[in-house]
Amino acid sequence: MEKVITTERLPVKLWLQDIEEGALEQAKDLANLPFAFRHIAIMPDSHQGYGMPIGGVLAAERAIIPNAVGVDIGCGMCSLRTNLEEVDTDNLKKIMCVVRETVPVGFNHQSEKQDAKWMPKSDKSLPIVEQEYEKAMYQVGTLGGGNHFIEIQKGSDGFIWIMIHSGSRNIGYTVAKHYNEKAKEINELWFSTVPKDLSFFPVGTEEFTNYLNEMNYCIEFALSNRKLMMERVKNAFSNVIPNVEFSDFINKPHNFASWENHFGQNVIIHRKGATRAREGELGMIPGSQGTSSYIVKGKGNAESFESCSHGSGRVMSRTKARNTLSVEEETRRLDEMGVIHAIRSENDLDEAPSSYKDIKEVMGYQTDLVDIEIELKPLAVIKG
Repeated sequence: MEKVITTERLPVKLWLQDIEEGALEQAKDLANLPFAFRHIAIMPDSHQGYGMPIGGVLAAERAIIPNAVGVDIGCGMCSLRTNLEEVDTDNLKKIMCVVRETVPVGFNHQSEKQDAKWMPKSDKSLPIVEQEYEKAMYQVGTLGGGNHFIEIQKGSDGFIWIMIHSGSRNIGYTVAKHYNEKAKEINELWFSTVPKDLSFFPVGTEEFTNYLNEMNYCIEFALSNRKLMMERVKNAFSNVIPNVEFSDFINKPHNFASWENHFGQNVIIHRKGATRAREGELGMIPGSQGTSSYIVKGKGNAESFESCSHGSGRVMSRTKARNTLSVEEETRRLDEMGVIHAIRSENDLDEAPSSYKDIKEVMGYQTDLVDIEIELKPLAVIKG
């Protein structure tokens, strides 16, 4: 932990030296919530979000905030290790070609419904999920856009790894939007002084129960989405390289809320762009498509509510990246590293390495939160 801000109702504990003004103001808003518990924890990849900073951890007493989970409910990482020690460039390109043919990216959906086994069970108690269920059968197994990715990596353990970052697609967005708007309506009726973007549902209300149930469904859907994509990537490997084997699957969401016990009290922990890091728990912290990612083991640090960063974090907005970075410079850097990358035009610059914080610096700020188990260097990447 680098510093503590004590000017608000609760302390704000930061695991970084510098934080942008907008993110700091949002952290202070969290600290002044009447139901916030103990302190606010801000991870080293933090930057401004909607209502709550990305990389923020909020413990709430008997209340839940849809916008403190965010619009991509259940967004997270998964990874596994292959038994391969090397993959040559030709085979890498062949694998990535098969992946592109079998995993839709961006706004693209599946051309046909996927098998119902990939869909978590739904029922009438999940009205928004029920409304979106049929559409979601075309979206499961798709990457989405923004900072989502499929990456093939070389580990410091000597093996080739696969890592995927994705979320709950439109079903998660629709659930989040519905309940955030509902929370705003209700908070207005209560003459609540809580900032509009942090509108909440108290425990005991029908809306609290409904949101929690539908949020948990979206977390399960996001996991199924990653599992199906991983199966398609594994199939791509097997199509190109005979007898390849794969390890168990590591999965970690970083946009969710859950009941947990901290400092002797049951509270609802909201992690928005933050990863749970209980003692001994494995997780993933990705860099950018031109920098290392890490398999980490949690230390269970109570002060961070057993959390760590979910990535390196943005250092500039998407608009600023597209307006200021150079395609030539970014591609030259990635080409020199030998990475099969996803920068083709100015529209891709918002996901260029220079638009992100230095991942090694970010990791240096959280040595009290996690231990690095394996460093993963990028070989090939598909971006959403």
